[in-house]
Amino acid sequence: MSQRPGQEIGWVPKTKLGRQVQQGEIISMEEIFTQGLRIKEPEIVDTLLPNIQQEVLGIGFVQKQTDGFIGIGEGKARQVRTAIDKGTVQAKLNIIPVRRGCGSWECRCGTQHTVPFNVTGKTGSVRVEVLPGPRGLGLVAGEIPKQVLRLAGVRDCWTRTFGSTSTLSSSALAVFDALTQTYNVVTQSDWVN
Repeated sequence: MSQRPGQEIGWVPKTKLGRQVQQGEIISMEEIFTQGLRIKEPEIVDTLLPNIQQEVLGIGFVQKQTDGFIGIGEGKARQVRTAIDKGTVQAKLNIIPVRRGCGSWECRCGTQHTVPFNVTGKTGSVRVEVLPGPRGLGLVAGEIPKQVLRLAGVRDCWTRTFGSTSTLSSSALAVFDALTQTYNVVTQSDWVN
């Protein structure tokens, strides 16, 4: 098969999930997570979340996000561009849904501006607690946790950090772990009919 200059070769899925996405059988990220499927191809994320944004947290540490979803990846290479590309692919493969709500007892406005309940994440020696905040509070956090929370769509919250928080990767991954808990933890309100 010859390729003309400027012509792109289309994505050929390697997994069953990739084929289902390409054929239109699965049309949203929510379907993937409710079925408990694992994303093994970055093109799946490109197809289902075309408006995803990318931000480099540090050289070789990349974060991808779109409304309600976030992924973190780390890439290492001799050249910066290659490291960022590797981190981008890894971030797409690690994407998770983030549940937001109004979990602050001071607010109860009903909008999705903070985390719905207290969540804790841990990576290495770093432990991060994310506490729901009232509307208008902003993000009370260090620089790296603040970037991760902002990109996840959280606008108001308090954070408490413990351990060696100057480590960029551990701080970012601890906040990512806490945000994972917003979707994995079944709250009492989920059981109410």
